[in-house]
Amino acid sequence: MDKVYDYLMKDLGLKLGDTVVVGVSGGADSMALLHMLKEIKKETDIYIICAHVNHNIRPESAGEKCEVEKYCDNNQIYFESMTIEEYGDDNFHNEARTKRYAFFESIVKKYGARYLFTAHHADDLIETILMRIARGSTLKGYAGFAKEIDTGNYKIIRPFMDVTKDEIIKYDKENKIKFSEDSSNHKDKYTRNRYRKYVLPFLKSEDPNIHEKFIKYNQTLLESNEYIEKQAQDAINGVFKQNILNIERFVELNKVIQNKIINNILEGIYQDDLMLITDSHTELIQKLIKSNKASSYIHLPNNLVVVKSYNSISFTHEKSEVKDYEIELSNFINLSNGMNLEIVKKCESTNNYVCRLNSKELKMPLYVRNRKLGDRIEVKGMLGRKKIKDIFIDEKISVEDRETWPIVLDSSNKVVWMPGLKKSKYDKEKSEKYDIIIRYY
Repeated sequence: MDKVYDYLMKDLGLKLGDTVVVGVSGGADSMALLHMLKEIKKETDIYIICAHVNHNIRPESAGEKCEVEKYCDNNQIYFESMTIEEYGDDNFHNEARTKRYAFFESIVKKYGARYLFTAHHADDLIETILMRIARGSTLKGYAGFAKEIDTGNYKIIRPFMDVTKDEIIKYDKENKIKFSEDSSNHKDKYTRNRYRKYVLPFLKSEDPNIHEKFIKYNQTLLESNEYIEKQAQDAINGVFKQNILNIERFVELNKVIQNKIINNILEGIYQDDLMLITDSHTELIQKLIKSNKASSYIHLPNNLVVVKSYNSISFTHEKSEVKDYEIELSNFINLSNGMNLEIVKKCESTNNYVCRLNSKELKMPLYVRNRKLGDRIEVKGMLGRKKIKDIFIDEKISVEDRETWPIVLDSSNKVVWMPGLKKSKYDKEKSEKYDIIIRYY
């Protein structure tokens, strides 16, 4: 553990007055880390904030929180905690991790800390790499996790990444550090536990220093990812702007750069939670891009929706289901798409944003609503009726915008206008007889 101490003091350079937040569960790893920081505090007067999360799953959790708090009180360490009251996600570990790191970040901001320390170690790294290889991931994801992550406002530091669980347990025993043991860590129903109980012992029996190979693997992949990142950056700036991917420019790029761009986008969305995405998600996005369909979409974890609309791909979190609306057309309506419909007395324009109607040819009153399946319009200057859906396609209206686009119709359900797109045969020229002028803006 001497190398960890040297890393913190020399490489990281903890110094007088630094404020650090350390995530502490009360287990062997985090208590060892808290103890080491306490020892460093004796030499360099740093401010330590212990951040504890009670996941509220096991009966012993409350007692573990009390033990950690007692340790902090006895050693002049600030203590902050939270309890997760309920879970709504199907993936418990994912939701717990998200809430845990959100809490950690709030404590970092509260105290203006430079660093957030977690007790991830070499065995954790091996487990993470193996699970991601089995599931599939991005180049960065296959690496496992980095020892240091610069968030911009603070750094996440994993000082134990180069040491094994056995080394940590030995440190705890030598320093008589009390810690709690999570009973769920022995249950085979959790994937990580199965790797920990069955795969790691086999690897270590083959090579007691196997963790060094994985650390080297981790470093090699992160360095390779960094190099490809630099090569891809100019290309990324040219094809991905304001959350929109330009397909026409994207398909001209090398396949490695293409995948790197997709991975970068996903990594930006999922941050450090790369366990949620796999290489199959990259392939799904590639298939969406190459699809002959003008408009389509796919769903990814955490309610992310990737939408193809003609020559662009957008990434957005799924919104609540669009509600149908139908409103009687009065003097002024503010629509759900942010636009307005207004009945005006006078207007000189004749474009698709203005419609003139003769009330005697229609069944009053007029209504405005979003589209319904089977809607058709008798387009001005054309014979027969045309599907609203086909007009949306012809005009290259995105799938999302189609759901809220206003349709003006009379009380007999005749579509008389598609504001901004198409006029019906009921629209009048300025020289003809009309008594209604509607403006869309």
